[in-house]
Amino acid sequence: MDKKTAASGSGPRRLPLRVALLGFGTVGAAVARILVERPELADRLQLTHVFNRDVARKRAAWVPSTVTWTENVDDLFASLPDIVVEVIGGVDPVGGWVRRALERGASVVTANKVLLAAQGPDLLQLAAANHTQIRFEAAVGGGVPLIHGVREGLAGDNLRRVAGILNGTSNYVLSRMAGGGDETMASVLDDARRLGYAEADPSADIDGDDAGSKLVVLAGIAFHRHLRLVDIPRRSIRPITAADFRYARSLGCTIRQISLVEAKGDAFHAFVGPALVPAGSSFGRNEGANNVVTLFGQYGGESSFSGAGAGGPATAVAVVSDLLALAQRQAGEGGGEQWLPGRVVPPPARPYYVRFVVRDRPGILAFIAAALARQSINLDAVLQEPGYPKDALPFVITVEACEESALLKALAEIGAADFDVEPPLALPMLLGV
Repeated sequence: MDKKTAASGSGPRRLPLRVALLGFGTVGAAVARILVERPELADRLQLTHVFNRDVARKRAAWVPSTVTWTENVDDLFASLPDIVVEVIGGVDPVGGWVRRALERGASVVTANKVLLAAQGPDLLQLAAANHTQIRFEAAVGGGVPLIHGVREGLAGDNLRRVAGILNGTSNYVLSRMAGGGDETMASVLDDARRLGYAEADPSADIDGDDAGSKLVVLAGIAFHRHLRLVDIPRRSIRPITAADFRYARSLGCTIRQISLVEAKGDAFHAFVGPALVPAGSSFGRNEGANNVVTLFGQYGGESSFSGAGAGGPATAVAVVSDLLALAQRQAGEGGGEQWLPGRVVPPPARPYYVRFVVRDRPGILAFIAAALARQSINLDAVLQEPGYPKDALPFVITVEACEESALLKALAEIGAADFDVEPPLALPMLLGV
């Protein structure tokens, strides 16, 4: 093959590969800037089209005049791009555009974890059927080369568990609150918005939906199984308070939003939500908006990846890395990866941290212990720090490893008592991470 030829679809393409960009927001603009500011890439990749709504407002003077700007997606496809970069997000209408690109033999590079979580298996099959590629390094971990590392660097292992901090916004909030003082989640979120770590509505981040979508993608890469997002339990970090961090510190722990998927026979345990982790662990030491992921293999043991998990430049680096990988592929290599259906089963027995806020009176602890005993749950320890008002007294119990379903039954009984000021908060204690 001539050195100026590469594959990006059903047959050979002349280099440079023609790149069309769907979206010119924070990430899209950063992708374009890398392609423009690195002239050494010009013999491999050529940005030809930019699609965006209200394109006149988005047009940037630093983009070469050879690039066509359009707000008509048909114009983009009429140019017969070799690669379509999708950085708009969401499922509709973007999913239809991604399918259209693959059906026409164009490769797709996307940062869209929501689309992959919803339609990943179908899109992979469509790419394979059309001898083309869909690549998505930027969908999980921002600038961390996580998917490449798992897909290629750990391909020889039999992976058993993936655990990580996959959402930079939540990690920024929780690591700030862990620093001491009495900062509320609302005040820290305000700072996160000002710094660009949080959206105006951060619900997808703090309620676990963003990390859940990323976990679906990671399960597909690590286990070649598609876990439906709706089947993965997701818990919000909203109930976490400064008092929880004080009690966690007394246990040698801190609190982070953890995403976890673990093989269990022919099924999987999966979870996204706040959990206690050892303060000295890689998760406990992870600060700010950074991501960290640890994988456990049958043969290779533990492998970890960490780095910037948010921001346009970091995500754009992952997108351009995928573009370069496509430019380097040999003729005839098409997509072959598949995600088969996967089944989520209840979590294993674990120890739990349970925080109560009560109107103090005699007999409360006895009532709680009796409710736990009726579900065969053993109380491990009781923690109560001084200095809190008696009419809204937070205290904590830890329980020995138990089934989550049994604990939830006990907490439903306890939560109905008239001494509760707030619903009890239960967090898994992931002490082996």
